[in-house]
Amino acid sequence: MLKTLELCPKKFYFHYVKNISMPVNNDIFEFGKNIHALASYYLQKENIDKMEQSLSRQESEAWNYLKSNKYFSYEVIAAEYNLSFKADKYFFGGRLDALVKNNDEYYILDYKTGAIPKNPKIDFQTIIYILAVKEFYKTDNIHFVYIDLKNKSEIQLDYSDELYDSYITRLLNTVKKLDIAEIYQRKSDCRCEYSIICY
Repeated sequence: MLKTLELCPKKFYFHYVKNISMPVNNDIFEFGKNIHALASYYLQKENIDKMEQSLSRQESEAWNYLKSNKYFSYEVIAAEYNLSFKADKYFFGGRLDALVKNNDEYYILDYKTGAIPKNPKIDFQTIIYILAVKEFYKTDNIHFVYIDLKNKSEIQLDYSDELYDSYITRLLNTVKKLDIAEIYQRKSDCRCEYSIICY
């Protein structure tokens, strides 16, 4: 939601205030959904033999890369896990793909079948998930790992106390825009799926 608000307030208005859904290509979402479901069952020690046999070639390649990843050998804390925290008067939250632990270090895993954010260190997902884990588990030993299934690579981001104030400031400055009446103005360069109904 915050990414959408920052990208184009008008799109935020159509999607989250007016609840208008526009048609999108679902193929990439189905692919991602299947991989996420498989990973969740696997990390919860469920039998996934039949599911693995039904995978497409593309899904199978992504899945084999993911399950052989070193982070999948760590202690599993949770998979497909909702977590939130409060900053100022606002609540922020999201659904973690997985949270694993190695010794005293926590690793937030996020699998991407599409693209890793351009600026992962300051991406809202990174910020919210790290702060939620910090608050709930009372630890600073946190790492966020984006696992790029398309390019078979990872980016690990490490939390530090120096990041805390900048993370909170970024969140609050963005969400406070919701209190401003002009927030729902269209950005002149926006060409999203809502452009046919935007004015």
